[in-house]
Amino acid sequence: MRDTRESRLLLVLLVAIAFALITVDIRGGERSPLDGARQVAASVLGPVENGVAGAVDPVGNAIAAVRDSGERYDRISALERENAELKQELAASDRDGSRAEQLERLLKTAGAGRYGVKAAQVIGIGAAQGFSWTVTLDVGERDGIRRDMTVINGDGLVGRVTTVGPSTSTVLLANDPDFTVGTRLEGTGELGFANGRGDSALTVQLLNSKAEVKRGDRLVTFGSSNDRPFVPGVPVGEVIQVAPHSGGLTRTVRVRTYVGFTKLDVVGVVVRAPRTDPRDAVLPPKPKTEPAPTVTVTVTPSAGADPSAAATPSGGAAPADGAAPSPGPSRS
Repeated sequence: MRDTRESRLLLVLLVAIAFALITVDIRGGERSPLDGARQVAASVLGPVENGVAGAVDPVGNAIAAVRDSGERYDRISALERENAELKQELAASDRDGSRAEQLERLLKTAGAGRYGVKAAQVIGIGAAQGFSWTVTLDVGERDGIRRDMTVINGDGLVGRVTTVGPSTSTVLLANDPDFTVGTRLEGTGELGFANGRGDSALTVQLLNSKAEVKRGDRLVTFGSSNDRPFVPGVPVGEVIQVAPHSGGLTRTVRVRTYVGFTKLDVVGVVVRAPRTDPRDAVLPPKPKTEPAPTVTVTVTPSAGADPSAAATPSGGAAPADGAAPSPGPSRS
């Protein structure tokens, strides 16, 4: 529309009419003369407004979802990070508790045998020298570690040091096929040599072919000259199988080790040997076997029964004062 004088007059007129209608509507209140026109307009334009709103709302919701998706993603990411941190803290707490318990058991074992130990932690499995069963420790020459030192933990014999670096060392485990250690049988003192068998039990050759040995007997290390590579008295394991006599010069037994070689963590390198052989003092006390309970059954006569009658043979009455029992009724 062109901006002419007529259009301007028409605009002024429409504005004046609008103000007049607004004034009339306000003064009329609830009885406004425009109320009927308003209802007609509402009934005509209401469905149109609902349709437009129904078409526009999904678009608005989608726009709002896109706008808020970034904030939701940030919140989810923050929650996931917090959850991961809590899991790490819990795992670290569990590991610390387990290591503290292992260290306590190690110190208890070392104290029982009077061993001077340097505590260490396993930081690697498998060695660079081709051994099948080895671990790497986080201690070395700087910590006073030397080759051919005994390695123990809270359960018993772990192995011996084979290689030493400035800050690390390699330990050959007692279950390695190349591992051999002298043993002594608890109580009897029978000597033998234990050899590793990989992930199975140790094989021990007792020097006395007629040695009295049975399942459950326990062995400790016999010790080496100058206590290298093995100090005496370290628990080795428990006999689980005894081979029958074969007529040879030795007798073979199988021994289950006390140490679990697949779950090593905290260990101790024996840097000072005991002054005297602890012999069997480092072995834990044997569990006490409680005797089987004995059940005694006592038969009590029923109330009112005659004790003498109870002791009388069936078929006759009890004799009175040594008299012979009267015969029973005769049969016709």
